[in-house]
Amino acid sequence: MFRNIAAYKFAPLSDLGPLRGRLLQFCRNLGLRGTILLSPEGINLFVAGTPAAADQLIAELRAIPGLESLEVKVSSSDHQPFNRMLVRLKKEIIAFGVEGIDPGRHTSPKLPPKILKQWLDEGRPVTLLDTRNDYEVKLGTFRNALPAGVNHFREFPDAIRRLPEALKEQPIVMFCTGGIRCEKAGPFMEREGFRNLFQLEGGILKYFEECGSAHYDGECFVFDQRVGVDPNLRETGSDQCFACLVPLTEAEQQDPRFVPGVSCPQCFRTPEQRQAELLARRHEAIRQAATPLPGSVPYDSFRPINVPEDCDGQTLLDALCRVVRHISAPDWIVQCERGMVMDSEHQPAAAGRPVRAGERFYHQQPNVVEPDVNAGIRILHEDAALIVVNKPAPLPIHSGGRFHRNTLQYLLTTAYHPEKPRPAHRLDANTTGVLLLTRTRHYAARVQPQFAKGEVTKVYLVRVQGHPAHDEFRCEAPISTEPGEVGTREVDEVNGLPALTEFRVLERRSDRTSLLEARPRTGRTNQIRVHLWHLGLPVVGDAVYLPGGVLGAVQTLPVSAPPLCLHSWKITIRHPLSHEFVTYEAPPPRWAGAS
Repeated sequence: MFRNIAAYKFAPLSDLGPLRGRLLQFCRNLGLRGTILLSPEGINLFVAGTPAAADQLIAELRAIPGLESLEVKVSSSDHQPFNRMLVRLKKEIIAFGVEGIDPGRHTSPKLPPKILKQWLDEGRPVTLLDTRNDYEVKLGTFRNALPAGVNHFREFPDAIRRLPEALKEQPIVMFCTGGIRCEKAGPFMEREGFRNLFQLEGGILKYFEECGSAHYDGECFVFDQRVGVDPNLRETGSDQCFACLVPLTEAEQQDPRFVPGVSCPQCFRTPEQRQAELLARRHEAIRQAATPLPGSVPYDSFRPINVPEDCDGQTLLDALCRVVRHISAPDWIVQCERGMVMDSEHQPAAAGRPVRAGERFYHQQPNVVEPDVNAGIRILHEDAALIVVNKPAPLPIHSGGRFHRNTLQYLLTTAYHPEKPRPAHRLDANTTGVLLLTRTRHYAARVQPQFAKGEVTKVYLVRVQGHPAHDEFRCEAPISTEPGEVGTREVDEVNGLPALTEFRVLERRSDRTSLLEARPRTGRTNQIRVHLWHLGLPVVGDAVYLPGGVLGAVQTLPVSAPPLCLHSWKITIRHPLSHEFVTYEAPPPRWAGAS
């Protein structure tokens, strides 16, 4: 048999560091296990071992100045209820967090267990206040007791302030497992105006020892592997859920929702509930990552510039003008002279130095503030391999141009830290809708090739200016390989890449616009927009591909601008885990609703 000892005492203690080391070695030498908490306000302990070892520890503790009268509660078990021996230093031996409460100097009057039993036998009017946590109360409490209604003792002060004012004049007997919480609860309640207050001396465990089960229903939760003890201080059949730490009765352990180490009837969630709770946490993490928008806070940007192959052997100035075309050569020379262009070691680089293909340089831009974006990213689905989002607009996916922090990838990397979700494909900054991201390189290698090989089915909703001549039509105009000033593409019948988009009219509207379903069979940049512009059916809200074949100069719309009416509606891929085809869908935006 093992002897289980529990004790606490509020008394001034000093030299806690050396005392901790001495007690830890003492207990280990005796084969004791459990936890001893030391703080300047006293000691609290739960320890188990052989009877002889337990008695030696009690004697050792009572030899410490201030602990001479340490009272110990004893029970027995047929196994060691603790896994290891710990001696810890704490600010408080029982966390309460209220300044000015010092049980070493003052506590509420203590009521012996036998006197409480006598009062209850006589039917004396008294309120029994259970100061323990709700999950402890679940296993058992005094008949008609008033639970504090807390999940942690730190919540106790607020719970007391919610009690009816009339209770302050009535006799109250508060109780807990062994009495330690009442040592702090009592002085606090007195400070709050409770005038007829007692604490059960020794708590429930001492009441069991002296009075048995009288006026008590159930068992008492204990903070060790026994979980619960009955009024005879014997271990019960109760268990504790590993996931939520709620104690479980023997009947609850027979519930099919109890899976040891996984779930219990209290915390069990259906897959749909777990997904909803997970997504709620994700959305809160995204909200925090975007509040404020990371690019709205001025920062020094070091934008990488890689030397292209056709600039090998040329000067740095040639490479800069080739890669970043909107900055003139004279301006680049000034930037280099000011030390704003640096090599891979972040050392200033001269404009005339020769460069090699693949070299990386950095262009410093101080006090950058990025334009606002729509950060209302919604997670549609998440599993071990994929994250599926409904991308808002305007919001660039990757770093580039004016945007490096106000991007979808930056926000999700922050929200999912330490993970780094990887977009499996692209959507324009002004395009909304379903977007797939992979959680690891391993899954990226299984998903991205499906897009490259055209194995993914993509369906878009698009609202266009005009009414098409036919309900179903297609465009096979080849699309240019080289981007324009703001990354635009256009039809190039001579050197363009093959492209195919199929369209179907969903609705012809009275305002001379039409709602279409678009299915791109190839994956060229801006393919749907270019093809519709080529057909004389420009996308509503498109500030780049304007009517009449004139290319505009705005790539990412302002947040306040009318939306680009192009929405990634559905995507069907072969899932990298199940290897079965799955379809993900983003709800249609408002502009796609009924006219």
